[in-house]
Amino acid sequence: MMSLRHRALAAMVAVATLSIVLFAIPLGLAVRRLYRAEATTALGAGATQIAAQVPESIVGHPRPLRLSSGLPNHITAGVYTTGGIRLAGAGPDRSPTTRRATDGRLHPAVEAGDLVVVAPVPGDPAIAAVVRTAIPYHRVTERVWRTWLLMAALILGVLAVAAALARHQSARLAAPLERLTEAAQALGNGDFTIRTERFGLREADQVGHTLEATARRLGRTLDAERAFASHVSHQLRTALAGLLLGIESALAHPDTDPHAALLIAQTRGEHLNTVLEDLLRLARESDHVHEPVDLTAILDDADRRWRPRLEGAGRALRLRLEDELPCPRVSAPALRQVLDVLIDNALIHGDGPITVAASGVDTGIAIDVTDQGAGISDGDGIFDQRRNPDSRHGIGLSLARTLTESQSGRLLLRRANPPTFRVLLPAAAPDDRPAGSSTHR
Repeated sequence: MMSLRHRALAAMVAVATLSIVLFAIPLGLAVRRLYRAEATTALGAGATQIAAQVPESIVGHPRPLRLSSGLPNHITAGVYTTGGIRLAGAGPDRSPTTRRATDGRLHPAVEAGDLVVVAPVPGDPAIAAVVRTAIPYHRVTERVWRTWLLMAALILGVLAVAAALARHQSARLAAPLERLTEAAQALGNGDFTIRTERFGLREADQVGHTLEATARRLGRTLDAERAFASHVSHQLRTALAGLLLGIESALAHPDTDPHAALLIAQTRGEHLNTVLEDLLRLARESDHVHEPVDLTAILDDADRRWRPRLEGAGRALRLRLEDELPCPRVSAPALRQVLDVLIDNALIHGDGPITVAASGVDTGIAIDVTDQGAGISDGDGIFDQRRNPDSRHGIGLSLARTLTESQSGRLLLRRANPPTFRVLLPAAAPDDRPAGSSTHR
């Protein structure tokens, strides 16, 4: 398959060749006509000049004449009868062409390898004789060929220059695509930091900008997917660990009521299933347009799922909601996962009862999750897993912040001691509520 560089080069050279040929052929024909016309004019002038000097009596009294006086050396001249018989001068003994001059006009022709012009010699009352001037026709053709060869050399020179310019221009046109192809290949190999050159060609530069933007988006998407995969594994491990711990505790104490242990295992298994379904739904979501959700129902669900585990650890969960609280416009799976992370964080790293309080702020909703554990010294850095790479504590909070920001909300550490995390969410319009929702608890 021919490359763009070669295609452009071939096209430019072909266009240049066609243009030159279309110009050179008519010019070559015009040169041939011009040279013949010049020779014919010179012969005609000589014939007319000689005809004016020839006496009418030449036919009845032939005699030598100085016919070539004043003519170029390559022109020969002769006087003929109207029947074509030479009377004086140079030329063939018989010339049929001379008979044409009996009409009283000049006539050019090619005869016996010569370019000839015949001119009448006026008489009284008819044409007395005919003057015939001639030059070897090859002198005209040689001049034409010399000119054509010169034109051919000039054409070859022009084509060489055109080919050089076409080669340069084709390289200039193909180079951007070649560079962009290399950049696209690098992108396909996983290099999302590609930077394309600026070529000074609007279309190529636009493609380069688009390719760079695509690379950045793909890089961000891949980073987000990797982070999401890490977060997903953390959430699933957390839920699975709770289930396994409950089973191990029941097995370690044979006197434990098996029915109660199975109920706890069932609850934690349902929790694990909910986490898995929520994460799958979040992975499928392609936009941030969500319906209003019933915050009371979500908090009741969190209370139902977490209370057995908290009671087993000797902890309490308290829910507080303001009256006439608007509904948040978020993804229900995302909000459930954020609350699960914050409650799990308070259970593992905190102490005392865990309070989840929802209140209205400005045009949104604030959900505070508080426990009575030791204060947090790292401040806002607690959300950055990179500061604590060996800690699973940072993974969950990082996921919670990512999910909150994906819902156009914010997650922040409102107070370090006692630890209080605040989730800020956008609120739906007062008349935009899910069916069956309540406004207070």
